[in-house]
Amino acid sequence: MFGSTYKNKRVLVTGDTGFKGSWLCEWLLMEGADVYGIALPPDTKPSLYEQLELSSRIQHTDLDIRDKELLAERILEIQPDFVFHLAAQPLVRRSYSEPVETFHVNVMGTIHVMDALRCLSTPCTAVMITTDKCYENKEWLHGYREEDPMGGYDPYSASKGCAELAIASYRRSFFSSGNPVRIASARAGNVIGGGDWAEDRIVPDMVRALEAGKSIPVRNKTATRPWQHVLEPLSGYLLLASKLASNTELAGAYNFGPALTSNRTVAELVVEGLNYWPGEWEDQSDPQAVHEAEKLNLATDKAFHSLGWQPKWNFKTTMEKTISWYKNANQNVAIRDLIDADLRAYMA
Repeated sequence: MFGSTYKNKRVLVTGDTGFKGSWLCEWLLMEGADVYGIALPPDTKPSLYEQLELSSRIQHTDLDIRDKELLAERILEIQPDFVFHLAAQPLVRRSYSEPVETFHVNVMGTIHVMDALRCLSTPCTAVMITTDKCYENKEWLHGYREEDPMGGYDPYSASKGCAELAIASYRRSFFSSGNPVRIASARAGNVIGGGDWAEDRIVPDMVRALEAGKSIPVRNKTATRPWQHVLEPLSGYLLLASKLASNTELAGAYNFGPALTSNRTVAELVVEGLNYWPGEWEDQSDPQAVHEAEKLNLATDKAFHSLGWQPKWNFKTTMEKTISWYKNANQNVAIRDLIDADLRAYMA
């Protein structure tokens, strides 16, 4: 899919201990890359990072990206050819209880990574991952485009909008033509897939309930999201970095979202998932709950026309792959086999 772009290249993944980071590391290993990781230890039990035994397969460093000096020192030691920055506080509801930490990690942590990259004297291509929630959400029916204003109601969304502004500033101020570092940002939709064990996310909540034989709690059944399998945005990040490495004109921001038909409500997602793992669900909507966006769509025309990227798996396939992954894992199928099967099916 990417030729030999990553073979024998030093690739740094911040946030490698997280859900998306673990999938990305596994894909990079399949591509023949020398993978390095920087992150805090996994904060879920179980964690995909530990299930894949990545600590013995990549060169990982336990490090908080808020520590500017240690982070810069480690990046200079690695001398990466590619950087994928995923380290973040990724949960909307947690951002209400930990707003200062959320802004520190998501804004200053991102700035610390970019500031360290300024010190590199050899070519490096960096993709900074934010979120579809970075836009000023007007509850539009149509998708947000890359040039739409940044914003964010909750601390998580606002922190990612701030991070995007910082990325654009650094790109213009320090990583313009002549600099060996090339930088882009990527905004993905609502990512699902096997191995996500985070709190307050609908698919992990669904799986935990099904495993326990309980009814699935659904707190926001009418909210519409651009659901996509984790391999969709990861393919976009990898393709973007591959092309940006040889074409500086591609530096900028990109949306990686699903087809419009995958913009479904939370209730529709749960009902579709129950086709592959039968169970029950119940509406636990709380009118006093903290604010979360109702409608959210992404326009991906730029990624298609500039990179040749488009989503491969529709909503039904995405849900089948996701729920089947968890069901097989619950029946003790080897996790690496499950990841490998999904990767090969996607690349085929």
